[in-house]
Amino acid sequence: MLHMYKSSKGLGLFLLLALLLSLSALAGCGKQREANMTNQSENIDKQVDQLLSKMSLAEKIGQMTQVDHSFLKDPKDITKYYIGSLLSGGDSKLDPSMPKEWASMYDSLQAYALKTPLKIPLLYGIDAVHGNNNIYGATIFPHNIGLGATRDTALVRKIGHATAVEVAGTGIDWAFAPCIAVPQDERWGRTYEGFGEMPGLVSEMGYAQIKGLQGNMLNGNNTSVLACAKHFVADGGTKGGVNEGDAQMSEKELREIHLAPYKDAIKAGVGSIMVSYSSWNGTKMHENKYLLTQVLKGEMGFKGFLVSDWAAINQLGPDYKEDIKKSINAGLDMIMVPDKYVEFINDLTQLVKDKEIPMTRIDDAVRRILRIKFQMKLFQHPYTDKELTSQIGSKAHRELAREAVRESMVLLKNKNNALPISKNIKNLFVAGSDADNLGYQCGGWTITWQGGSGDVTKGTTILQGIKNTVSPSTKVAYAEDGKGANGSDFAVVIVGEKPYAEGQGDRKDLHLSQKDLNTIENVRKSGVPYVVVLISGRPMIVTNVIDQAPAFIAAWLPGSEGEGVADVLFGDYAPTGKLPASWPKSMSQIPINKSDSANYNPLFPYGYGLTYQQ
Repeated sequence: MLHMYKSSKGLGLFLLLALLLSLSALAGCGKQREANMTNQSENIDKQVDQLLSKMSLAEKIGQMTQVDHSFLKDPKDITKYYIGSLLSGGDSKLDPSMPKEWASMYDSLQAYALKTPLKIPLLYGIDAVHGNNNIYGATIFPHNIGLGATRDTALVRKIGHATAVEVAGTGIDWAFAPCIAVPQDERWGRTYEGFGEMPGLVSEMGYAQIKGLQGNMLNGNNTSVLACAKHFVADGGTKGGVNEGDAQMSEKELREIHLAPYKDAIKAGVGSIMVSYSSWNGTKMHENKYLLTQVLKGEMGFKGFLVSDWAAINQLGPDYKEDIKKSINAGLDMIMVPDKYVEFINDLTQLVKDKEIPMTRIDDAVRRILRIKFQMKLFQHPYTDKELTSQIGSKAHRELAREAVRESMVLLKNKNNALPISKNIKNLFVAGSDADNLGYQCGGWTITWQGGSGDVTKGTTILQGIKNTVSPSTKVAYAEDGKGANGSDFAVVIVGEKPYAEGQGDRKDLHLSQKDLNTIENVRKSGVPYVVVLISGRPMIVTNVIDQAPAFIAAWLPGSEGEGVADVLFGDYAPTGKLPASWPKSMSQIPINKSDSANYNPLFPYGYGLTYQQ
């Protein structure tokens, strides 16, 4: 025993010594990484300063100008006006909108930027808000509200990376994502672009998505793109949920709810932030110097650059030149013009010459933009990496999207264990407007700005996913209106909102359409047990529907991989999703949020979600 004790003691000392050496080595590696990052940052700063010292006023203003490619009068204008950035807006698509065509367009436009004397490459932005959603055949992931229901930050980071690969595969190097709004009113048409109603959830998910898009550092990796946290700030807190409205609240509330996610976005290293159309207590964000410069850039230490939203400075007043002056002096670094770029360039040039905008403000803006371009190694690698193009819409990415769909499903009711459905069921009836419509399940920001109906891109509808899942002997019948369910063993009714984006989605009434209610009623009257699957960008008023239905699932906007819904319906995956937003009983309860502790009495609370009995 003494011998064993001595051996154990010796082994313990050895292990302790080994642990200390390992920790020392790790600390050394950490210090070395920190030193390397510092050296890299200092080197980039030197490169930026050297380039800035060579630039004329015209070249500097060109870097601050972002033009939508569809408004370019002539691609030679990129060279002529030293334009530093292009974008493709929600409806600014190619025909055909295929990956190779996008890559070819990007490379051809980039070539004009490299013809300028200083050869400063373009930054090209796109609204890749749930995958590279402008591109036909790209993987369409669930919208953010569904990802918020997963509570799975590792999954969201993977989705960010997959999105980055599919964006980079078209040459584009800048995704206008993630949206880190904290939606407080379901009537807002952009509710689905937020991860949920609580700032902590939004912070965690936003951090993960930024890391996925940019990588650990925005260091020019070919599979990373520039992220853009948006929309600064309180776009999800406007009165009445009005898009581009006024957030009427104290600074304390602004900071605790809406500013909080930006702290984590900055910690994640986000390189750009887009400013909101909305106002705070009557002052438009695009002219709010206190929030943009003093708080965001000063107090919070944001080192990237600020970009305006689409033509947003035009809303500051009737005098366009004055709008330019207000926005840039407030702290905007790049202006999404997006059309009248010659007028913008001429007006900004005159404002600087007249000392209405100091040169120090111009240099600060351009320095921030150039620093990101150097970090991204755009000077060394300005063109599309064609090896990534083949990964757009890949099997691996679609499997990842299917996993996200599974995890995003929130089971709200399951009376008498109506779910899961047996795969060997004899007669299955499927109904509803959203059962066999890929465009509806993808929602807005899919190929076009407002989204569409039918086969808008490549993917699997929920109905097809059901057919792929059940036994070959199962008879699957489908009727959109829900008539003919009699005699079936079970029915799946899939209804919900039609696609929309931004202000077009603002609603005063969140009840289901009469058409959808009729479909559900037709199935209910048949006496067949059924589940209602709701496709929506937000909680809807469905109290009566849930009271009557044996089972109910909130499926949000699942995207292109509808088979993930079938995975939950038939028990291949037991639901784990939790509500990212409180579910109201009636319109009179809206807005309702977990933070409303005094009168909080929702139909289902924030975080609610059932699973199957084991």
